[in-house]
Amino acid sequence: MSISEILNKAHSGWRYVVIILLLVAFTNALMGFLGKKPYTEGNRKLNVFALISAHIQLLMGLALYFIMGVYKYDSSTAIARYWKMEHISMMIIAIVLITVGNSRSKKVDSALMKHKTIFIYFGFALVLITAAILMMVKADGSRHLFGM
Repeated sequence: MSISEILNKAHSGWRYVVIILLLVAFTNALMGFLGKKPYTEGNRKLNVFALISAHIQLLMGLALYFIMGVYKYDSSTAIARYWKMEHISMMIIAIVLITVGNSRSKKVDSALMKHKTIFIYFGFALVLITAAILMMVKADGSRHLFGM
C-alpha cells in the first residue's frame, strides 16, 4: 500500500471525527447560548479539539492534493473541477471559519457571547462542509452521502 493510499484512507476516515466534533461543539454552543449557561473549560476543550481535528484533516488533504497531483487535473469535467478547485476552496474556507470562530470566542468576556460566537462560526463551517459534500455527490455519481 502506497503512502497516497494510506493518506487517502486516513483522510476519508478522519472526516467523521471532524464532523462529529463540529456537530457536538455546535450543539453545545447552541445549548449554552439558548440556556445562558456558563462557558466552561470543557466547552473550551471541545472547541479546541474540533479546531485541531479540522486542521489535521486540512493537512492530510493538502498532502493528498499535491502527492496525487490533483492540481494538474483538467477542469473541463465536473468531477475534476470539483476536486481541483471547489473541494479544496470550500474546505479551506470552512477551516478558516472554525479558526476565526475559536479565536474570537477567546477574545470576548461574556459566556453568552463565547457560545454565540462558536455557534455562528462553527455553524457556517458546517453549512459549507455539508454543501461541499452535496456538491461531491452531484459531481461524482458513484459517491454517496458522506462517501458511504
